[in-house]
Amino acid sequence: MSDFNNLPAHVWPRNACRQEDGVVTVAGVPLPEIAEEYGTPVFVLDEDDFRSRCRDMALAFGGGENVHYASKAFLTKAVARWVDEEGLCLDVASLGELQVALAAGFPATRITAHGNNKGVDFLRTCVRNGVGHVVIDSSQELELLDLVAAQEGYIQDVLIRVKPGIEAHTHEFIATAHEDQKFGFSLASGSAFAAAIAAVRAENLRLVGLHCHVGSQVFDAEGFSLAAERVLGLWARLHKELPAEAAAELGILDLGGGYGVPYTEDQSPLDIAGIATALQEKVASKARDLGLVAPRVLVEPGRALVAPSMVTVYEVGTVKDVHITDDSTRRYIAVDGGMSDNIRTALYQAEYDARLVNRFSGEDDQQAPLTDTRIVGSHCEAGDILIENAALPNDIATGDFIALAATGAYCYPMSSRYNMFGRPPVVTVRNGNTKLMVRRETIEDLMSLEVE
Repeated sequence: MSDFNNLPAHVWPRNACRQEDGVVTVAGVPLPEIAEEYGTPVFVLDEDDFRSRCRDMALAFGGGENVHYASKAFLTKAVARWVDEEGLCLDVASLGELQVALAAGFPATRITAHGNNKGVDFLRTCVRNGVGHVVIDSSQELELLDLVAAQEGYIQDVLIRVKPGIEAHTHEFIATAHEDQKFGFSLASGSAFAAAIAAVRAENLRLVGLHCHVGSQVFDAEGFSLAAERVLGLWARLHKELPAEAAAELGILDLGGGYGVPYTEDQSPLDIAGIATALQEKVASKARDLGLVAPRVLVEPGRALVAPSMVTVYEVGTVKDVHITDDSTRRYIAVDGGMSDNIRTALYQAEYDARLVNRFSGEDDQQAPLTDTRIVGSHCEAGDILIENAALPNDIATGDFIALAATGAYCYPMSSRYNMFGRPPVVTVRNGNTKLMVRRETIEDLMSLEVE
């Protein structure tokens, strides 16, 4: 890092800044004050930042009705209400996420249900509440949903999830469009076409579109366009071979989400407006070539909306230099959280930007010298690492507060109780004020589930 005291604007929340005394604020609230009031670790979510990204995405894709927030990234009842108020739709990937959305009063008709192993309870809850779309992921699910819908006396709108055979440039665990993975129906094998025909023939299902998703944290925009082009080939075949009435119902092309966000200073953000224009032009052009009316394009951003809106604040504990070779050491900075509140580094080598937030590094405007550093957690696990390798100032000391930026997506949802660490609180900030969104999990909470 060339200037550790600087906050990279494209990584941190839009309302984050460092004050003259070196203290970092988000939405006008000093992060050290939040740490003192709510304890650490603590997630801090900038409400206006999140809302502004929702509006940007809606503008890029022609309206909030075309943007489904992928709630698996981070969901609470309050977040669901924000999404509703900004006019966006919502994706859920489990019965629990659907129940949270419904409890928040989110309109079920603007919800799309995902998942590769939807059970009867999940599907029945979708049907009974009038969920807008269910994305079919297997032939078994198609048959089960048709049965459930028949029992409820309802015709359920569905999309078929298609694997377009795209090798997204991302980690293997979050690439979802290639053949050898659990989601969807293969385009190449013909199973996607067969599933679409089966959906049309099902008495209690209405096929209204096709869905695909190339992966998560994708920076190669060409992959989205290629996926759209391939799925449109299936779209054209269906329009040619389906009865006219069924073909007329086929109006949606859901291209998923997966838009990458910068986690470190050297990464650049995607041009979402540019990608939206390119995708829509690609779909319109391909549809014209096929002699078809262009479908309505839907997208499912999650990370791109919430990841940059949140930071996690930790207190520094042990600081020690560890022998590596006879002439080299690495500094280990331990914080009071770790893999129980952020498993992403251990799971797929995620990277983060970390900064001191309670003061400047160094003295008299001179940054302290940098040293090879690893930021680790407090869990009894060698793999409990938040930042694998970074050059950080050598004056970071016990009692300092460090914050990691862009922790809004998949950190809290993937959090655990490892070593009996309670999950951290989530605090929202707006216009200089704080509000507790999710309280800290206590040892009493953990023990309350035990049956003696």
